[in-house]
Amino acid sequence: MDILKTEHFATPAVGDSVQPSLVWSSQKDSEDNRQSPVVNSSDQEKTKDIHLEIPDAADSFIPKENSSGSFPTKEREELPPSSVSNKTTLHFDQPNRKLSPAFHQALLSFCRMSADSRLGSEVSRIADSEKSVMLMLGRCLPHIVPNVLLAKRERMVLHLCQELIPLILCTACLHPEPKERDQLLHILFNLIKRPDDEQRQMILTGCVAFARHVGPTRVEAELLPQCWEQINHKYPERRLLVAESCGALAPYLPKEIRSSLVLSMLQQMLMEDKADLVREAVIKSLGIIMGYIDDPDKYQQGFELLLSALGDPSERVVSATHQVFLPAYAAWTTELGNLQSHLIPTLLNKIEKLLREGEHGLDEHKLHMYLSALQSLIPSLFALVLQNAPFSSKAKLHGEVPHIEVTRFPRPMSPLQDVSTIIGSREQLAVLLQLYDYQLEHEGTTGWESLLWVVNQLLPQLIEIVGKINVTSTACVHEFSRFFWRLCRTFGKIFTNTKVKPQFQEILRLSEENIDSSAGNGVLTKATVPIYATGVLTCYIQEEDRKLLVGFLEDVMTLLSLSHAPLDSLKASFVELGANPAYHELLLTVLWYGVVHTSALVRCTAARMFELLVKGVNETLVAQRVVPALITLSSDPEISVRIATIPAFGTIMETVIQRELLERVKMQLASFLEDPQYQDQHSLHTEVIRTFGRVGPNAEPRFRDEFVIPHLHKLALVNNLQIVDSKRLDIATHLFEAYSALSCCFISEDLMVNHFLPGLRCLRTDMEHLSPEHEVILSSMIKECEQKVENKTVQEPPGSMSIAASLVSEDTKTKFLNKMGQLTTSGAMLANVFQRKK
Repeated sequence: MDILKTEHFATPAVGDSVQPSLVWSSQKDSEDNRQSPVVNSSDQEKTKDIHLEIPDAADSFIPKENSSGSFPTKEREELPPSSVSNKTTLHFDQPNRKLSPAFHQALLSFCRMSADSRLGSEVSRIADSEKSVMLMLGRCLPHIVPNVLLAKRERMVLHLCQELIPLILCTACLHPEPKERDQLLHILFNLIKRPDDEQRQMILTGCVAFARHVGPTRVEAELLPQCWEQINHKYPERRLLVAESCGALAPYLPKEIRSSLVLSMLQQMLMEDKADLVREAVIKSLGIIMGYIDDPDKYQQGFELLLSALGDPSERVVSATHQVFLPAYAAWTTELGNLQSHLIPTLLNKIEKLLREGEHGLDEHKLHMYLSALQSLIPSLFALVLQNAPFSSKAKLHGEVPHIEVTRFPRPMSPLQDVSTIIGSREQLAVLLQLYDYQLEHEGTTGWESLLWVVNQLLPQLIEIVGKINVTSTACVHEFSRFFWRLCRTFGKIFTNTKVKPQFQEILRLSEENIDSSAGNGVLTKATVPIYATGVLTCYIQEEDRKLLVGFLEDVMTLLSLSHAPLDSLKASFVELGANPAYHELLLTVLWYGVVHTSALVRCTAARMFELLVKGVNETLVAQRVVPALITLSSDPEISVRIATIPAFGTIMETVIQRELLERVKMQLASFLEDPQYQDQHSLHTEVIRTFGRVGPNAEPRFRDEFVIPHLHKLALVNNLQIVDSKRLDIATHLFEAYSALSCCFISEDLMVNHFLPGLRCLRTDMEHLSPEHEVILSSMIKECEQKVENKTVQEPPGSMSIAASLVSEDTKTKFLNKMGQLTTSGAMLANVFQRKK
């Protein structure tokens, strides 16, 4: 207490000049003649270029003697402690930014503070007078002293360390000697060997309290060196503390240091740190830094950091990028005028380049990376459109605030992606939305440059990109569908109806005038169809919206069928929509339209589409809507329509468990196989065999044992009698694939002896005639099965009912599958294999 009464802590009288070392402002002016310690420009440049390679900090609590030499900033001069009266004169750099207070507050909420508890509250306050020091000691000592005697227990030691934090901070803040202050802060950062989450929050809270109290000059000179020294510490918890400190201290640092040294520290940690948790904390701190940087020269560096973060292998890091870093960077980009001129166009160009280079193998991970970034930028883009609208000057809050529907916007990934946070408040957003809808509906977009860019540049480029996507890539279709859905929901129903839908409709041109034999190369076969259907037409779910979607899918089904075009785009639409049970009834309505269509081509397409829908639809709908439709089609006058129902019937056998339903389907399949009218229907037989090979391994075991395997045996027998080699080859090929799929199923001994092995022998007879290479594989497989059956008969007691999949040894299976792989690497090779030897 004697020290506290020295002249160092005498409170200046009113009117006394304040020591300029504690005053940091952009003007750096002071009435005192003494010069404040500053970093000169050449030193600042050095800090920007230095490569951060620091050896591990020691784990000891012993203060360092020469730690002042480890930090490349100004020489540490004696910095007199602050007091109550001069606290009010501290100035912190306010960046030249236009962030809304709500956005700024949401950004800082990612700093991990701990002021809720008694100790957290204690740490967040710095004692700054003799009386307050005594009061702090009075509050803290009773919690420390009882634990001293128990200090051998590790848990008590950690508790004791936490209780010391406010005392260390208070002393470091008020001590007159810079060397002692440095030692005390070194103790603070090394107090706990591996600080856990709560302990790090406590230390960070103390650091922020210290920074608020002493000002930016001392934060730079005294706190940052402690971070610097631990940037490569061997314990990730200590590096995590460094990463979190950079963000927490950002508001209290000189702006030159924020955009040079601290940014460089975080960049190094993002590139080099192996711990996901550390990199995640780095990303959050980078986001906070992006809320304070106002140096345009750092924009490109920020963009490169963004790309690195989006491509990070850790999902945690990528998630933090979307939640914090990307929206904070987007806010700065918007202020610089670069959102529409650089950031979004650059990401679009990267996607286009990927698609150009990915004709023989698209990098779907990178596509997801860029497209998800674009999706996260949609709220920022919409906020920019609102804030630069012709009516923005009229958007004043007065009278009753308009209501915003709860579902008006998609749920944001983080508060920073909430449009109301970016704008400033939900009330302000409500006023802007009302004016926005009115402007679109009554006054148009004349002079509205930011929205015209979306309509005339962004949308056409996106639609062009969509047309280049491989429609069979489910992941790509899904990604772009979600993007358009968020874009349309964010920009609203009027915008979707008047700006988005017309552009798609102009390209798709759905009318029967466009039906011709060359339509297979048209846009209806591209990914444009499923992305428009699932990304745009599903945005709103009122009756007229659902009717539009149904009509679109019916038109696509009709046009593709009548023009003999591939059905991939329609299938992609059904797969994407079928993943959501809310659309099952709607899709069944579309298919029923096909079932009763006058054209057999359309009915045939409807039959094939049922296969895609069966797996996701509940059994009640299958029984009430799907099976009746398929039974109707299975008695169609056109044989091609009846054949088209077989895959869907097979899928029902694979997925449904209702006995009555399974029996109905089995009866229908039996009629296809046993009715004399189908005896010479080669196409029907190949479709049945193909379906059995696909669904057999997963089908209900009784169905497989009593129906699939016996009928494959019959088909193999009949094929031995086929005199047309091309047909015999076709059936043999499909039988070979079906038996391959079923060979590892659990098959009973009786079934193996009476049907499976005889069927394989029949198939071998075909292969002897058509393909000796396949005959060798089948002979090996048959021999192995016969040996296993013999061994089983000898070893097992009478009445044994089953033989496991081990009937085919692992060695034989491996050889068999390897040879199959060699034989069937391509359709052309397979065809060559089966060429009859002359």
